[in-house]
Amino acid sequence: MSKFTTYLKTKSFRNNLITAVLTVIAILFIAFFSLRYYTKHGQGLNVPALKGLAFTQAVSKLEELGLRYEVDSVFIMDKPPGIVIDQDPDANTFVKDNRTIYLTINTAQAPNVKFPDIELKTLREVQPMLESFGLKVGDTTYKPDVSKDVVLEASFGGRPIKPGSILPKGSRIDLVLGDGRGNEEVDIPNLIGLTKDEARFSLKGSMLMLGNITYEGAITDSANAVIVMQTPVLSDSVSKVKIGTPINIVLSNKATNKPN
Repeated sequence: MSKFTTYLKTKSFRNNLITAVLTVIAILFIAFFSLRYYTKHGQGLNVPALKGLAFTQAVSKLEELGLRYEVDSVFIMDKPPGIVIDQDPDANTFVKDNRTIYLTINTAQAPNVKFPDIELKTLREVQPMLESFGLKVGDTTYKPDVSKDVVLEASFGGRPIKPGSILPKGSRIDLVLGDGRGNEEVDIPNLIGLTKDEARFSLKGSMLMLGNITYEGAITDSANAVIVMQTPVLSDSVSKVKIGTPINIVLSNKATNKPN
């Protein structure tokens, strides 16, 4: 122990200690300034605002600044195709040169999605379901049914669609819903003597439907042909039918008296 203490007091130890300390300081100094050089400390630029620009314009700005880019795409129906929807990092973010900027572009063609099974589900259930598939609720109409606001039919472009049908993302789906009044009954209107258009208007007011249309004899003027027979017919024994019941009619050019 005394020899070690004596060694600590020698000139040789002091020289070795000083050399070691200076070496550590030199290494730290070199590492610090090398790192600053490598990372270009204090040097960089602000990311330009690219959202809303055409893709070609965004690329030109990035290339002028020496920034790289990578592209992803989405489809948004309400946005013009070919524009930048999103960017990462955001505009005015300070970055090093040669940094990669990630762009999201609105594609021109809608991707296809499968139509989900929405039959007999309520409108409240269907709306978020369609949105999750990238679809939208279009026109909604009602027809007599005991279930209220329940989807009875779905159509796209005027054609019925079934679960699993392939549709463009963003499509609007028209729905026929139940009005909850399927068990109610209404009076049977007397259609004898009315034209087809007059009958259609009368039935709509009674919440009934126009059923099968047949003709009696030679029809020379279909617009003025009048109803000479209907089924079901208003009688003493039958005066009411359920809402939505179809009324079948027979048209003829034979003159007949219209109902009062």
